[in-house]
Amino acid sequence: MNKQDVLKLSSMPLQSPTYPTGPYKFFNRQYMIIQYRSDPAMIRKLLPEPLQPDGDIVSVQWLDLPDGEGFGAYSAAAQTIPCTLNGEKCNFLVQMYVDNCPPLAGGREIWGYPMKFGQPKLVTESDTLTGELVYAGQKVASGTMVYKHSSPNDLSEIEAMLKRTQVTLKLIPDIDGTPAIAQLVGINFDKIVVKGAWTGRARLEMVPAVNCPMADLPVHEQLGGLHIVTDMTLPYGKVLHDYLA
Repeated sequence: MNKQDVLKLSSMPLQSPTYPTGPYKFFNRQYMIIQYRSDPAMIRKLLPEPLQPDGDIVSVQWLDLPDGEGFGAYSAAAQTIPCTLNGEKCNFLVQMYVDNCPPLAGGREIWGYPMKFGQPKLVTESDTLTGELVYAGQKVASGTMVYKHSSPNDLSEIEAMLKRTQVTLKLIPDIDGTPAIAQLVGINFDKIVVKGAWTGRARLEMVPAVNCPMADLPVHEQLGGLHIVTDMTLPYGKVLHDYLA
């Protein structure tokens, strides 16, 4: 294998790359997003500079992704903090858990998504949309929402929300353990088609866990839920801030 062949590989290992070259299309991607008020001091502590807090509302999201090109089918759970960067509103992803190797490896290596392996699940049980996250054998988060009670009149607002820049902290060490990459990365979904959206009452419960610390952003006030079904494309990102520059 020559140099050109090596540089054409999309990912490791060379005999069977973990994920192909993007961009990556997702079909019937389903969200349950539960918002709540949390501790402003902890929000500030978890936001890397130069990100600035944008209020005291954070969210936990469950995702069911049944059809992701190059990644297959998987589930995910994430915790996000609304913030600003140079005055632009964005969402910082604090932590994320998935149950499938290709999106976990690709998410970390390409975009810097803060992914670890866990067991998230989003299902409809009777009249309730239900999410749970199990990590190291312990249920660390559970969320419930009424099923399709109310639909917003204007889906363009939902599309605008999904287009809001996601920010990740991408950290990759060099061979000697020192930082090779230390960046804030911006990610914007493309070709978004909102197939349905519903709002309604929701509840969230989190259990303190040392290696899955979602409960470090405690629930001070439950605010409600948002259920979305959408198609979208995940393109490559951009560097917003380089800590090594």
